[in-house]
Amino acid sequence: MLANLTFSPATDADIAALNHLVNRAYRGEAAEQGWTTESHLLAGQRTDQADLREQLHSPGARFLLARTAVQELVGSVFLQQQGPDLYLGMLSVEPTLQAQGLGRQLVTAAEAYARTLGCTAIRITVISVRYELLAWYERLGFRPTGGTVDFPTDTRFGIPRQTEPLVLLVLRKEL
Repeated sequence: MLANLTFSPATDADIAALNHLVNRAYRGEAAEQGWTTESHLLAGQRTDQADLREQLHSPGARFLLARTAVQELVGSVFLQQQGPDLYLGMLSVEPTLQAQGLGRQLVTAAEAYARTLGCTAIRITVISVRYELLAWYERLGFRPTGGTVDFPTDTRFGIPRQTEPLVLLVLRKEL
């Protein structure tokens, strides 16, 4: 488990570094150093600075950032209150630091934040064919709801490498 991390909300000044981290975590050669890559499913970038800025300024939203003692950005997660649930998305960990407990620490920090908002559960969506990631979330207490969401079709955020459409499964964890 990584020690001496600090967790803080993102500001506009963090957008460029956040964009770099998220894209490294999900796509391309850097992502393949970690276990959470989507490169085999999607080509192109995961996000861009305009999208991150828009999400940062959405009602009830924040990005929670994890930094080392020397202020290096090593993890992030998008959080947004949606009624009694806190939506958790875009969980990103520097690929060279994956499998060291940082993702779990970010989820734990998100749970603490959800409680301060009075949320009763955390909800996530995961690509249905990301079996290892689904199993990881289930080990953390998330359960499938039976709900699905269509995968976004905006090619700014990935170009599918397969012909059958991707589907997002909805999982939820009661707090």
